[in-house]
Amino acid sequence: MGRDILIGFVGKPSSGKSTMLNALTDATAKTGSFPFTTIEPNRAVGYVQIDCACSRYGLEDKCKPLYGGCTNGRRSVPIQLLDVAGLIPGAHAGKGLGNKFLDDLRHADALVHVVDVSGTTDSEGKACRGYDPSVDIAWLHGEIIAWVGGNLKAKWPNTRRRHIATKANPVKTLQNQFSGYGSTPAITAKVLDKLHLSTPLEDWDEETIDKIVDTFVRTKFPTVIALNKIDHPDADANISKIARKENPNLLVLTSAISEVLLRRLAKQGFIKYEEGSEFVDTKDDLPDSDLKPMDEKLKNHITNLQDMVLYRHGSTGVVNVLLKAIELLGLIPVFSVKNINNFSNGNVSEGVFRDCILVKKGTTAGEVSHMVLGGEAMSIVGVNGNIAEDEPIVSGKTDILNFRLKKADS
Repeated sequence: MGRDILIGFVGKPSSGKSTMLNALTDATAKTGSFPFTTIEPNRAVGYVQIDCACSRYGLEDKCKPLYGGCTNGRRSVPIQLLDVAGLIPGAHAGKGLGNKFLDDLRHADALVHVVDVSGTTDSEGKACRGYDPSVDIAWLHGEIIAWVGGNLKAKWPNTRRRHIATKANPVKTLQNQFSGYGSTPAITAKVLDKLHLSTPLEDWDEETIDKIVDTFVRTKFPTVIALNKIDHPDADANISKIARKENPNLLVLTSAISEVLLRRLAKQGFIKYEEGSEFVDTKDDLPDSDLKPMDEKLKNHITNLQDMVLYRHGSTGVVNVLLKAIELLGLIPVFSVKNINNFSNGNVSEGVFRDCILVKKGTTAGEVSHMVLGGEAMSIVGVNGNIAEDEPIVSGKTDILNFRLKKADS
């Protein structure tokens, strides 16, 4: 997976999806070229904030990433974001931009569903009052279920006959049907393991197929539910209702418009603000600073934002969206260095911990060498000595690696 991780953002019109994408792709600490070979028109580079290895060794002031940035030990790692088009009810039947939506969706490793939790927009994004946003969460999952399930059931008679004739195993048979959604044999096997099915595939009924499709969708497309517009007065009741219905571990409270405003004012020199922080400093807070003074209207706006969002929720929540996405995917950072003693890429004056990639938990040191160096035969060294190629990466223990060419046999 490594550098090709793709997070898809979905949401009905006026949910705040575009605002959130703007915030996530507008990190202040951008340096160097990005590690992605191609950025398509509906893709962008966002930044997920992680704890950098530099903070373990007191080297925060020397940390200079090749891409992204690092501030006080919080590292912004570039990650690809996908703006998924056309989300309205009936997408699976081609309504709206349904075909484009589903074609985009298949490329994503995880989804972020941006939900207008204020209840001021209906299912198609039109202005209203009192709409129940929990409905949006249900029909998004339902659309994907209808898409995958409809296709599988239409082909099931032929699939079943072929399975019997070839005496294939269930994983292979299902993978042939799920591969078009970006599945892998490992994902398909995981789906069947979760269900513990004892019935042979040729005897599966429609209820069993429905369970398989539901489990596949939840496994292939783990989804963060970003409850947006928490600054609206009607949001609290809707948040409570959704929290009773949905897995709380999938929910993130956000105010994308607040994050965009804070970043803009920070760039313009009116406030001091670190992305994802609870705190905002103004000229009144730091009278000896170079911050610009604000008029009363802007001061009041900032005060209201602090009261409604920052003090109540601890942040605007936008930064937490990507953190939750990589948590669902089970991703951990790995730092590749050329000098394991000083953590540089050869010249310590150029900085330490220059390179960082995100890999799936369980990835071995040998697999990381393939990601970083294209699979050449290497010996692998960590801070505590040599590491076997089949040794899994453990965050905080074997996540700083140096790769060396093996000496040719004499």
